[in-house]
This record gives sequence, structure tokens and C-alpha cells, in this order.
Amino acid sequence: MKSKLSTEEIKQYFPAFIEPGLQQVLANEGRLLHFKEGDVIMDYGGYIRMLPLVLNGTIKISRLSDDGSELFLYYLSRGESCTMTFSCCMHDKQSEIRAVAEEDTTILALPHQRLDQWMMNYKSWKNFVMTAYDDRMNELIKTIDQITFHQLDKRLLDYVNKRAAIHQDQSILTTHQEIADDLNVSREAISRLLKGLERQGKLRLGRNQITLVQS
Repeated sequence: MKSKLSTEEIKQYFPAFIEPGLQQVLANEGRLLHFKEGDVIMDYGGYIRMLPLVLNGTIKISRLSDDGSELFLYYLSRGESCTMTFSCCMHDKQSEIRAVAEEDTTILALPHQRLDQWMMNYKSWKNFVMTAYDDRMNELIKTIDQITFHQLDKRLLDYVNKRAAIHQDQSILTTHQEIADDLNVSREAISRLLKGLERQGKLRLGRNQITLVQS
């Protein structure tokens, strides 16, 4: 299994990186890392020594709340990176997130020592980082808005839709407990709400499976 990408593959995965110099340093210094579904890629409290660029698969990002419970933040998919990781790399901080492979996932791991230099040297890299910050900030604002203002059933349906979209499938394989952990609510509440959404004709429930119903 190869450990690097060619410059042609860099251009294929990340067409926004237009400078040949940037394409070359990513090909030279990026390392391919492969993770199985459920693997912890980064964990709370660890020091982060690389920035992940997702080539294929999906990564789930979570954060600990003040009471010690885990809160789902967002997913990363092909072509995306985690800006919270970038911040930890730049300031040599301990990780405040957990990154778990939602499915078999491959990333291009970039050395943290070079990130600041690339920001100064390559405009397309700077644009990528700033766009990623903007995208993740919008995700976080949406999450906060849902927690604060939306009813839990709407938040739950949005969660199911998002997971289905990530996998490009109307069905997702999951448990009520996993959803409860991600949304930081009780399993009993999730089970009750899922049954209510099923009665409304918005989804179908199976054994460890939820299928969205086309409207």
C-alpha cells in the first residue's frame, strides 16, 4: 500500500490547490494514513502533530461538554479538513476534539510544522484554510441554533438526513444509543422521537437501521 500521492493525484483530489509548488510539497511531505471504521484518529487531550485532509471516507468530530458528556459537532468528508485541528497544530495545544472514522477512511496527513509557512507562500492554501474555517463555523452555529431554538425531533431528523447524505444512502446503520450519545440526550428520548417520526411517515425503523422516506 503506497504511502504518498503524486502531484497528479493531488490535483485530482484538491483542484483548488493551483500552485505547482504547493502541489509538489503536498506530494512530497503528505503521508497517506488509512483507518478502519470506528478507529479513533485523534482524541481528547493529545497533542496533534498533523493536519488531516480527507481523501475518502468520513470522519465524525465530537467535543466534550462542560459536564463531561460528548457532543457531536460535524462530519468531514472528501476534500475537507478540520480547522479545530489546524488551530491546535498552529498553537501546539492539546486536542479539544475526538475524531473517529465513521467508515473506512483515508487521509493525507500534513506535517504541522509546515502549515504556517504554506499560509504565507501559497494563496490557494490560505484560501482553503479560510474557507474551511468559514464552513466549520457555519456548522457550529447551526448546531448551537438547533440546541438552543429547535425542537429535538427537528434536530434528530436533521442528524439522520446529514448522515444519510454523507453516505449517499437513504438508510443509515446505527443504534439509538449512538444517536443519543451524539446528540447528548437520553436513549429513551431518541427511541420515543424516532417512533414518532416513523408514525409521521418520515422514516422507517429496522434493527440498527433507519431509512428515510422520500416525500
